[in-house]
Amino acid sequence: MPPTTGDDGGDPSRSWRYRLSRLDVKFSPYLFIAPFFLIFALAGLFPLLYTAYTSLYEWTLGANDDAEFIGLGNYVELFSDAQFWNALLNTFSIFLLSTVPQVIVAVLLAALLNTALRGRVAWRMGVLLPYVASLVALAIIFSNLFGEQYGLINTLLQAIGVDPVQWQADRFSSHVAIATMVNWRWTGYNALIVLAAMQAIPREVHEAALVDGAGVMRRFFSITLPMLRPTIIFVVVTSTIGGLQIFTEPKLFDPNSGGGGGSDGQYQTVVLYMYQQGFLNQDVGYGSAIAWVLFLIIIVIAGINFLITRRIAGTGEAK
Repeated sequence: MPPTTGDDGGDPSRSWRYRLSRLDVKFSPYLFIAPFFLIFALAGLFPLLYTAYTSLYEWTLGANDDAEFIGLGNYVELFSDAQFWNALLNTFSIFLLSTVPQVIVAVLLAALLNTALRGRVAWRMGVLLPYVASLVALAIIFSNLFGEQYGLINTLLQAIGVDPVQWQADRFSSHVAIATMVNWRWTGYNALIVLAAMQAIPREVHEAALVDGAGVMRRFFSITLPMLRPTIIFVVVTSTIGGLQIFTEPKLFDPNSGGGGGSDGQYQTVVLYMYQQGFLNQDVGYGSAIAWVLFLIIIVIAGINFLITRRIAGTGEAK
């Protein structure tokens, strides 16, 4: 009996095709997802690492040959910089004033859109219009609304005998105005995310509670909200990341202030301060250090949210 050479019957071409088929099955999935990782490496990972590199230098924009390595000098200077801590405080203040009401209103709005409204599709599209609209146009409108001399809100306050508010000069008032702009743009977007999660809740659960005599409010707080916890946490995490990176709203709130965030930095955020140092003052190394500190702050807060998510999920499984 002649010796066997395998499943190919001794045919070299068949053996080669079999090997190509095995290689195709093994490596094709990696080739399909390779474009994403290539784009991420070029547009995401490389700028991140290059920013870390430039943060270790005293680097002036356009003077690459004169860059001087100073190690952690930019970070040491940053942590003793009163203007940075002022910008960080402003960032957290605007973030809290925008995120907390935004999540609450988004959940309530989603609950309203989940009812048997007439023209539900039109209402759902309507809440998304502020997100789709031009941010520059919205900033111009809100700048006029919160104008100190001829703004509509101050005009209405004066009509009822209340002194006009210094929306741009006062720290807290400027934070409220900017947070209102953020809420106007993002509340509808988050409401649709929560609405999608609401519609994924099995109807049988609500029907069983209804048979047991639970009212609308009882079902909302005992069934809907507990089952929306993962989605609400997701909305909180994304709102946290966006809130800590806020730039356009305070920048357009008073375009003439440059990156200062007001005459006394009363609404200057961390990203505005980074823009001021890196581009207006052309101090690339110091601006890069600000960017990396902000990146680490976001990572820490995202990690805290992740731990909270795991804790809530573990509590739910235990029950």
